[in-house]
Amino acid sequence: MTIMEPPRTRERRRQDVLERLERETEVWVASADAEGVPCLVPLWFVWHGEALWLVTRPTNPTGRNLRSGGRARLAFGDTLDVVLIDGEVEVHDREEVPGPAADAFHAKTGWDPRAGSVPYAYYRVRPRAVQAWHEERELPQRHLMRDGIWLA
Repeated sequence: MTIMEPPRTRERRRQDVLERLERETEVWVASADAEGVPCLVPLWFVWHGEALWLVTRPTNPTGRNLRSGGRARLAFGDTLDVVLIDGEVEVHDREEVPGPAADAFHAKTGWDPRAGSVPYAYYRVRPRAVQAWHEERELPQRHLMRDGIWLA
């Protein structure tokens, strides 16, 4: 395989990440418990208010890990089109989730976790670091956000 395209600029990669956040419906969510045991699951999400909003049951391993650890790593794509997001997690029970965020989640996924008898919680992930790259040629400039500030 021969790579003919030049690396994308940071600005182009930031725009590609933001477009992906609007377009995609699932993201891989990595968390860990107090002993460091990892957990990796795909969850539906919505990008709303400069944060990703995830939903899962508060009693499952991911829900417990996100609540107690307060951090998550999110991943999109395959090995040729990678996006990694490290973020701080804020938990909202379904009774206290901001209406616009829950409505945006419902509009994107077609599912309203506020309805029904099974309890779900919303997890707001505010990005603190974002990396994105297409193959090795973009690795040197892969960092697009550090400490919550976009570099491009």
